[in-house]
Amino acid sequence: LIVLLAAWIFIHLENVYTYQITKELSRLHEMASHNRLSTEDIAGGTITLSNIGAIGGKFGSPLLNLPEVAIIALGRIQKLPRFDDDKNVYPSSIINVTVGADHRVVDGATVARFCNEWKSLVEKPELLLLHMR
Repeated sequence: LIVLLAAWIFIHLENVYTYQITKELSRLHEMASHNRLSTEDIAGGTITLSNIGAIGGKFGSPLLNLPEVAIIALGRIQKLPRFDDDKNVYPSSIINVTVGADHRVVDGATVARFCNEWKSLVEKPELLLLHMR
């Protein structure tokens, strides 16, 4: 069994609509599933998103793919016990996210702020509607 990382490249996402990203992701998935990704599809990225959770991984220490500036590893979602303010136990869906960044390009505090913002959007996806165009 050979498993390859398919790193799809999205260019200038700040200039496109959400449905266009979905359409491009579908195209890239189709190309990858038939082993037909072009060099343009996999070169020139800034950030790699690695879904190690898809193969059961819970946590990873991803290595940066230079010249990219960051890599993010997403673990498998787990149901874990948490406590509310009244110390009652409740189940919560938890995912480990690990970010590796080139500190010559991006400061660690910026990465931490990005992670906090991303967490808030994942926990409250309705906030994404505020930024849609």
